[in-house]
Amino acid sequence: MAKSLEKWQFGDFQTPEELAKRATKLLREKHKIFPDLIIEPTCGKGAFLRASLSEFKYSKIVGFDISEKYVEEAKSSLSKYLNSGNATVCAEDFFSMDWNAFLADFSGYILVIGNPPWVTSSDLSILNSNNLPSKSNFQSRRGMEAITGSGNFDISEWMLLQHAQWLTKREGTIALLCKYSVARKVIKQVRKKLGNRFSAFIYLIDAKAFFGASVAACFFVLSTNGDDSSDCKVYNDLKSPHMLHVISERDGLILKDTAKYEKWKHLSGQDLRYTWRSGIKHDCSKVMELEQVENGLFLNGMGQKYFLEKEYLYPLLKSSDIGNSRTNSYRKLVLVTQKSVGDDTSIIKNLAPNTWQYLLEHDELLKRRKSSIYKNKPRYSIFGVGEYSFKKWKIAVSGLYKKLNFCIIKPIDNRAVMLDDTVNFLSFEAEEEANFILSLITSKASLEFLDSMIFWDEKRPITIDILKRLSLKAVAKELGLLERYLQLAEVLRANSSG
Repeated sequence: MAKSLEKWQFGDFQTPEELAKRATKLLREKHKIFPDLIIEPTCGKGAFLRASLSEFKYSKIVGFDISEKYVEEAKSSLSKYLNSGNATVCAEDFFSMDWNAFLADFSGYILVIGNPPWVTSSDLSILNSNNLPSKSNFQSRRGMEAITGSGNFDISEWMLLQHAQWLTKREGTIALLCKYSVARKVIKQVRKKLGNRFSAFIYLIDAKAFFGASVAACFFVLSTNGDDSSDCKVYNDLKSPHMLHVISERDGLILKDTAKYEKWKHLSGQDLRYTWRSGIKHDCSKVMELEQVENGLFLNGMGQKYFLEKEYLYPLLKSSDIGNSRTNSYRKLVLVTQKSVGDDTSIIKNLAPNTWQYLLEHDELLKRRKSSIYKNKPRYSIFGVGEYSFKKWKIAVSGLYKKLNFCIIKPIDNRAVMLDDTVNFLSFEAEEEANFILSLITSKASLEFLDSMIFWDEKRPITIDILKRLSLKAVAKELGLLERYLQLAEVLRANSSG
């Protein structure tokens, strides 16, 4: 769905009538909310205002929007209701309005409802938009981002935290449509700053069907009603009576499914024998990744052909290959200039003169790599490389794909296969060890334990931080394979010392 400039700038996704009706009905019937005052801070054309007039017939309702056109449209639509006298709509900018003054004299139960902008601060910065909150370190960032307020964040996240502040000394409920990821971030921030003052509920919605947006979204309810639990109950939709799972904090971790985690948390722990790594980072695919045209002749990403030695070229697999289990062949090779980070690259000149000349010819492109990690490092440096990169056998999983698809990576053309930096992997000297560890990782116990901690709507859901929480030794014990695990360790130790 194409975004107009105005729609992008204001995160303008108008709420469908049916969705607003379902949401307000849920608040009245399931959550037993009967507010004295309903506030919709960004009311748009008024779908939630109309739904609120229908569901909460005696509540005072106030809507605000930055668009005078929308305010007039909302006013006109409300005039058809018998209780329209209960509703007021005003043109106001959320970020400049004095909300403390507005709320100062009110003491009843408040419902903050609506659909705040689905846009990030960086989107608005690109547009030079003035529709931004003042910079502050609300996410407790560190370093330069904390000083400048330059970290990217969802505008709705900032707004939700403002609403929570309104209710620090008042009774009420916040009920808003937002991204699923935003709801989780807000839960974490609110717990950190305000303790367990709010009970939390998430009702997943089909954003593609309602808004034409390909993003995981929800109706998020934070209420001063309820217990002091840190749990957030998640439901499949606005009508489902049964919970999908419970998001909560355990052992210092924000978990997607506490029941699964509690079932398998005895599998947690650092596994000192096996270390998860990310693949190679070079930040210049046009130069560093090549296709083999014929023996000795290679084609780079700019369509240029070169005769290169094979000493520094290795088969490369990427996230799409691992995610789709394409591991027996490769499309490209990657130029691996170092055996470990910081190695002197000038030795390439003597060992592979054609390769050195190729790098020299593309010196300017490689110098333009923006990441600070390349500063004060040898020419043509790469990262994510070490002795582990050159082991012949690996177990790999894509960090980007929405499934735990672990693959065995075997050598191709008798060369160790390299992986890109969106892939996480373990490396092994022997095929037997790799296959045994794969059987542990892909067991039901391991997969459920890992799944309990993974939020699949994240851009990179499978991280090393999550993978390393699984103790393979504990899994071996759980499966009755501890003796085999220890035997393998002894064999490998003997081989390495022999």
